[in-house]
Amino acid sequence: MKILLVDDEVQYCELTASNLRSAGYEVEAVTSGGAALELLKTNTYDVVITDLKMSPVDGLAVLNTAKQTNADTEVVIVTGYGTIATAVEAMRQGAFDFVTKPVAIEHLLALLEKIKQLHRTRLENRFLKQELKIINRYAALVGESPAAKKLLNLIQKVAASDATVLITGESGTGKELIARLIHNGSPRALNPFVVVHAAALPETLLESELFGYEKGAFTGAVGKKPGRLEQADGGTLFLDEIGEISPQLQVKLLRFLQDRSYVRLGGNRTYTVNTRIIAATNRNLSQLITEGKFREDLYYRLAVFPIAIPPLREHKEDIPALCTHILNRLGYHRQLSSEVINLLLNWDWPGNVRELENVLERALILSAGDEIKPHHIQFPERVINQQPVSMKPHSLPELEKLLVEEALKKTGGNKSKAAEILGITRRMLYTKIARYKINDIAPE
Repeated sequence: MKILLVDDEVQYCELTASNLRSAGYEVEAVTSGGAALELLKTNTYDVVITDLKMSPVDGLAVLNTAKQTNADTEVVIVTGYGTIATAVEAMRQGAFDFVTKPVAIEHLLALLEKIKQLHRTRLENRFLKQELKIINRYAALVGESPAAKKLLNLIQKVAASDATVLITGESGTGKELIARLIHNGSPRALNPFVVVHAAALPETLLESELFGYEKGAFTGAVGKKPGRLEQADGGTLFLDEIGEISPQLQVKLLRFLQDRSYVRLGGNRTYTVNTRIIAATNRNLSQLITEGKFREDLYYRLAVFPIAIPPLREHKEDIPALCTHILNRLGYHRQLSSEVINLLLNWDWPGNVRELENVLERALILSAGDEIKPHHIQFPERVINQQPVSMKPHSLPELEKLLVEEALKKTGGNKSKAAEILGITRRMLYTKIARYKINDIAPE
């Protein structure tokens, strides 16, 4: 745990800080309330231990600022005999506890153990609530087809290990869900599951997000910050769209996978964490390796246990069960007619389960709460215009670029609507715009 110690008695402050460091805690010690407020502006602490009687900024001001900055920070008030009534008032304002001077280090350490247990319980509850919401939202693993059963079997097998996993599949197949299920079924389940979307961040920002940075590492880095790898210590880091990271960052990630150590941006200290990596991509990494855009050695480090998610068109027999699951979540509890089911079975679902969710949600809105009928089922528009043979795409990347451009033209450059037509997320649309260097498109 990271502790901020505040006391205007210099000798006491130094002695207490030394004792806490000896007990294994990371401690920053300051001798004025004003200095504490400055640190709280740029740093996050698990615990603040502050003297009550200080001038001009007292312990109550430190308490209020700490709680406003981070509600999970616990504050312990240190007080003299004559200020116990004020200390009790501090507890009403959110302090965890108060101790009277002289403070026995054993008592302080016992308090910190209580706080550590409180943090652990709070974290467990938060993650359990989060996972319940997320598992309820996605429908990718509903079904009894051989493909669905095979996928579930792979998840169960790899969850018990610490192996690095590479999940591949088209957009909308539920790669993040698979990663979460692996985490939930592992011994790390009660520890953090941290998500990083590689394509959503520029290279320099992605590096600082992954590895953290030290004060002064770049303009605006007014304090040090741990990276996502450190935040996921003991748990799992899900690195989505791994095929989008730059060659320079690939080297740094490879080094981490080799010995689980890294250096923060702008620093020279080596950190080691126990973080499991699950990566995902909708791109063909073998092709990227051939083109020299992805490191082969990194690929083999990531693909210790590869999982390929089949597209929905390859297990259409799961569509009825998926529809029931999705519609129940949306509050619709009737059976779909055979006419509606046949319509859904005859569609090829380029956007996979995510597209199915969108089509059903749109149908539910159009039906206004009544029975969903065939005319309520509206599929995304096809967006390829008729073109001369010389203009037609000759490869999948050319076709994908054309689809994106046509969707943007059709929506007058509205990216949310274009993403809906394509059956992909807005974030994925931005990835494709950047990949194919598509300029802003004016309305037709």
